[in-house]
Amino acid sequence: MELINTASFRTSDGRTIADLSSDRPVLLVCLRHLGCTFSRQALADVRDQRRAIEQSGTRVVLAHLEDDTVAVPILARYGLDDLPHVSDPEAHVYESCGLERGGARQLLAPRVFWRGLKAALLERHWAGWSGAGVRRMPGAFLIDRGRIVRAFRHATSSDRPDYETLCRRD
Repeated sequence: MELINTASFRTSDGRTIADLSSDRPVLLVCLRHLGCTFSRQALADVRDQRRAIEQSGTRVVLAHLEDDTVAVPILARYGLDDLPHVSDPEAHVYESCGLERGGARQLLAPRVFWRGLKAALLERHWAGWSGAGVRRMPGAFLIDRGRIVRAFRHATSSDRPDYETLCRRD
C-alpha cells in the first residue's frame, strides 16, 4: 500500500481526501484536461458505474486540472457536479499519486488517435479546448485511510479502467 499526502488536498466541499477516506474508501479519479475526449468518456463511465461504486461503500472523488469555473459546467453535463472534486491546476494530487506527463506514444499513437475518434464520433464525447495540463496522464486510485490500496495508472491516454472492478473488495 502506498501512502500519499492526502491531508493537504481539499475537495469542493471543504473536506480533505484524508478526511473522506477515514470512514470509507475513496475512488479518486484523476482526469486528463477536461477538453479531452477521454476525460469526457471517463466522466460518462463514472456516471454509469456510480451506483455500483457507491453500493460497494466507496465514495467517488474527482480530480481535474481546471479551475472550478471551467470544471463545474462540464461535471454538470455528466450529472456529476454533486460529487466532491479537487481543482488541481498545479497537478499536485496527480504527482502525489505517481501520475506523470505523457509522451507522444501515450498521447498521439495511432491506436490512441483511433480510440479518440471513436469516442468522439460514436459515443459523442466531443473534445473541447483546455490549456490545462494537456500532457498530464490520468489514473484512478482506491484510497483507504490515506493509503492507495489499488491503482490504475493509464499506459496511454485512451486506456479505459473499469471503476467498479477497481472498488471491489476481494
